Amino acid sequence: MKEVRNKLMALFVGIIVAALLIVVLFETGVCEDGVLAGENPQMEFAFLTVMELLTIAMIPLALRLLKFKNIENELRERHLEALKKWGALRLLMLEVLIVLNTLFYYLFLNTSFGYMAIILLICMAFVYPSESRCAAEAFLNEEEEVEK
Repeated sequence: MKEVRNKLMALFVGIIVAALLIVVLFETGVCEDGVLAGENPQMEFAFLTVMELLTIAMIPLALRLLKFKNIENELRERHLEALKKWGALRLLMLEVLIVLNTLFYYLFLNTSFGYMAIILLICMAFVYPSESRCAAEAFLNEEEEVEK
């Protein structure tokens, strides 16, 4: 149990650190911000539209992912092995978008990307891989009750 939780926690923290590294690089002037700002409005609009659609679609999908019947059945049968796979996918669904939105914010200097990254960061609180959440999502508590 602890091994799966630690792997999920490493993924959780690792990608947030990557997004913070992007912030530090741009804020300290190591990387130049606004490189793509105003250069090609059609490209900026396309990136913004795609990221908005992905963000709007991924948030409810990631939050509900482990409740889909097929995934829930797999979690009931294979417990921690399935949790490692599906938990990592759920974290990546949100965290990859955080990193991309953060990067696009600094490249385009468009606050919409920043707001989407902040919204996704808030959503991370709902998928935080605590020990009790991992046990509940892998149906470990239910198995212990059946054994008693």
